Amino acid sequence: MSRWISIVVVVAGLMALAITPAFSQSYFFRVDQEVVDVYWESDGTSRIVYEFVFSNMPSGDPIEFVDVGTPNRNYDLSTITATIDGQPIDHIAPSEYIDVGIELGLGSRAIRPGSTATVRVSIGRVRDVLYEDTEQDDYVSAAFSPTWFDRDLVTGTTDLTVRFHLPPEVQPNEPRWHGSPGGWPSDRPAANLDSQGRVQYTWNNTEANAYTQYTFGASFPAEYVPEGAIVTAPAFTIDEDLVFGLCCGGGILAGIIGFIALGVWQSRRRKLDYLPPKLAIEGHGIKRGLTAVEAAVLLETPLDKVLTMILFSIIKKGAAKVVKEDPLEVQRLESKVELRDYEKEFLKAVTDKSGDIKKSELQDVMVNLVKSVQKKMKGFSLKETRDYYRAIMKKAWEQIEQAETPEVKSERFAEALEWTMLDRKFDDRTEEVFRTGPVYLPPWWLYYRPSTPGTSAAGTKVSAPSSAGRSISMPTLPGSAFAASIVTGVQSTASSLVSNVVGFTNGVTKTTNPPPPPSKTASSRSYSSGGGGCACACACAGCACACAGGGR
Repeated sequence: MSRWISIVVVVAGLMALAITPAFSQSYFFRVDQEVVDVYWESDGTSRIVYEFVFSNMPSGDPIEFVDVGTPNRNYDLSTITATIDGQPIDHIAPSEYIDVGIELGLGSRAIRPGSTATVRVSIGRVRDVLYEDTEQDDYVSAAFSPTWFDRDLVTGTTDLTVRFHLPPEVQPNEPRWHGSPGGWPSDRPAANLDSQGRVQYTWNNTEANAYTQYTFGASFPAEYVPEGAIVTAPAFTIDEDLVFGLCCGGGILAGIIGFIALGVWQSRRRKLDYLPPKLAIEGHGIKRGLTAVEAAVLLETPLDKVLTMILFSIIKKGAAKVVKEDPLEVQRLESKVELRDYEKEFLKAVTDKSGDIKKSELQDVMVNLVKSVQKKMKGFSLKETRDYYRAIMKKAWEQIEQAETPEVKSERFAEALEWTMLDRKFDDRTEEVFRTGPVYLPPWWLYYRPSTPGTSAAGTKVSAPSSAGRSISMPTLPGSAFAASIVTGVQSTASSLVSNVVGFTNGVTKTTNPPPPPSKTASSRSYSSGGGGCACACACAGCACACAGGGR
């Protein structure tokens, strides 16, 4: 009898999610921007501050109510305040539209069709938001999903920012971040200290949307919150047999396959992130004076490409030449030009007498280089510095494109080659810039591509770039042929140096950015799937959650 009652209750719940007030269906809006600050407090509660920028579509009705989901029902209504365009919102009450959340009645300040408004909500105190970390007994897990809206009522993309502010006592080297949602630009958050000196994790996606549930998480030592504030059991359990009976088997199988694929994708992304998040902690201003190779590390350029940049740098200094392109064989040359530490280490790894490229030594080169960049960045702003070197890359391309003659264009490209390689669209950009020609090959070119047709490296003296690089007597190639040669050359060199980018980078990441012990925050969690209602709960003891909201 109890089992049949359970079935009736669940079916009724599913029907309730499908039913929405008729008036809400005429809402049609865009969430241009959403910023969420979640403050995890020392007493084990959370404080949540939302800021939405709503644009009501001309075809929509006035937005009279805004619903915001909460992590659970254990919120203190008296601590909630809200404003619209800086003016206080008086109507704040438990939502009549979603199961777990609040509603804001805008009254005379309803958002009219074709207009934009900023709504700010502060939820001052929510209890039971921290759970035991399932992988480490002395840690707690904090996971959060920003409120989301009914897909039928919202359009466009959303610039979504989520910031976690960890308890004040947590030290920068103690917390662990959880992987970003699938499809997020980066698998990990930016890390820094906020204005109060608290460890802050920041996730941002300018191409997010307001109707998808995104989940973010972090773990930190349990000693910083009262033991009684940590939830040690699921909010409710799920009868898996019952769920299976109510769902389509094919849908479940597709969900399982999709989840596995997502896990593989996130794992692969994690292995390619070789800079530790703590690189962004503390710091102001730009770190100038980095080489193009060091800037590439700062921008987390794929390591096979970074190694290719190092080879270019060494060849341009006349310290090495490519004797054989496939398989790659490099020969050391005598040069009076001073080499950097990473260039010396690279040469040692690729000029072995056997002719073999030592993968383990190349990994050591990259580990040392990453650590060196990390040390140089101490006290500087990661974001500002990255933007600075992206601007240098952009300026390099502009100077090449603005060259008045093929000779000048060729020289500028030769000089700025490593900087242009910071461009993730380097291949396409090169082919576009050198679609026509001719291109005058730099003096060092034949020591990089000895197989170039109609040329010979014999007797060629390699030197640093100079005005001689523009001499009419230098070998030339048609623009399209040069572009193809440089692109395929970079690609083949990179693959020769590193045949398995993920595996190679993972070997570096294990030292420079070792993964934290995984916290099972997503794999066993159950949420409502849309914005029309909310059945928020945690089906494991390693997570906390926030429900769907909105829809009107």
